[in-house]
Amino acid sequence: MQPPLLPEEVLRRVLRVGRFHGMMVLIIAGGFGLLSAAAGDRVGAVIGLMIAGAGAIELHGAALLRGGFSQGVSWLIGSQFFLMAAMLGYCAFRLTHVVLPPVPPNLTEMVETATAQLGMTQEEYLTFAYRLGFQVVAGMTILYQGCMALYYLRRRAAVTAAVAFVDRET
Repeated sequence: MQPPLLPEEVLRRVLRVGRFHGMMVLIIAGGFGLLSAAAGDRVGAVIGLMIAGAGAIELHGAALLRGGFSQGVSWLIGSQFFLMAAMLGYCAFRLTHVVLPPVPPNLTEMVETATAQLGMTQEEYLTFAYRLGFQVVAGMTILYQGCMALYYLRRRAAVTAAVAFVDRET
């Protein structure tokens, strides 16, 4: 069994995760927000920019920690809940405002086979698949962002100790 990590190593790891995750969220969500805006999807654009904002909040928390401010952990945790709220809001909007896209020609046969097997109309099947997709996204969001918040929360004491130790050294 390995001994627990030193607080300085925990801080390094939290900073690495915070910077990487925050940057990926910022880039990916910002890109999707811009694509949604270009396609005329106002709701998608706003949600994309809100999620990109969550990435910026996470980067801000990492920058605070790097600067020696222990409240950066609260920013890291808060960013996860803000991201979760934005994603769940988007899923709720899409579940209450169903807009079925047209079936691509290469999938028509598969959809017809599935509807025949399930005894559904094509519209019922597509609505079911649409809603199931957004329910899965909502569930995965709760799981992933909850785990990320828990990751930061469980390391708060070690990160705070490491930041305080670095402050005493300088």
